[in-house]
Amino acid sequence: MNDLDELDRRILAALHVNGRASWTDIAQVIGTSTTTVARRAQQLFASGAVRVAVLPNLEHEGPVHVFMVRVSCAPGSQLQVAGLLARNPDIRFVAIVTGAHDIVFELVAPKARDLYSMLVDYVHHIPGTLNSSADLVLHTYKVTYDWSLQLLDQADKTLAVPPKPQSCEPGHLDEVDRGILAATRVDGRASFQSVADGLGISESTARRRLEAMLERGCATVATFIPAAALGFEAEILFWLSVEPAMLDSVAERLNAERGVRLITATLGQASLMCEVIMPTTADIHHFTSRTLASIPGIQSWTANVQVLAVKRGYLMWPWAEARVEAALAQTPG
Repeated sequence: MNDLDELDRRILAALHVNGRASWTDIAQVIGTSTTTVARRAQQLFASGAVRVAVLPNLEHEGPVHVFMVRVSCAPGSQLQVAGLLARNPDIRFVAIVTGAHDIVFELVAPKARDLYSMLVDYVHHIPGTLNSSADLVLHTYKVTYDWSLQLLDQADKTLAVPPKPQSCEPGHLDEVDRGILAATRVDGRASFQSVADGLGISESTARRRLEAMLERGCATVATFIPAAALGFEAEILFWLSVEPAMLDSVAERLNAERGVRLITATLGQASLMCEVIMPTTADIHHFTSRTLASIPGIQSWTANVQVLAVKRGYLMWPWAEARVEAALAQTPG
């Protein structure tokens, strides 16, 4: 990732803002030719530096439980445990982190599912797991995939797509919609014609159906890029203890910070969890000593630095997959 030049990073940042933007649109806002953007972008996709996916709303099939789970592992087993967790289709996010725990993962499962089997029996039967702590997600205040906007010029922000309300009733989607989502989850930049050919529908139907799902909030276009590829030094999970009466106001204040990618209210030792992506350690220092310190209602906080993101948006990250598979190949049995 360190051999990317400024043009590569600007293309990645533009894709991060709008993963389905045309090469022509990207070329116009970053000031180069369409041919150059297409060639460079295709190389970036081939190298695994970027992945675009269309993700369905979490509750598109019905109500779900969402838990943020922290796991401690036996020494040297972190990659194996993370890899086995990543294979679970109900787990949306897995990262190896610093701090008191070794792994943080996000479990999303239908509310009808037995919680004991998911959070206790399943987790603690993974070889290498020592203990775990699970916090129920009560509310999501913010989720955004455009944190890279802090690197772009104002003109480049024309690519940004206004966020849609994240509400989707199960009855919104039929089998054609689900087929379109399945195809574009694998390749979020798949052409409408290729999606249509795979499903035996017209190109206009594929376009209309996907645009309707995005408009209703039944799906979101997400671009996944390792923060280091854009020159960022840290991705951090903060766990904040907040006065109950101040929860909404603290979340609203954090929501205004561009580097804050995710804010959720949790039922556990921490009242709020937020994911923060910052360019430098100096920016992290400013965030902790100035931003967090100045927000009324925050009583204390702990943090985990993400040292390896293994899975995000239900997808294995290409830059972690080979490392995880090598570790799993060494696991007995």
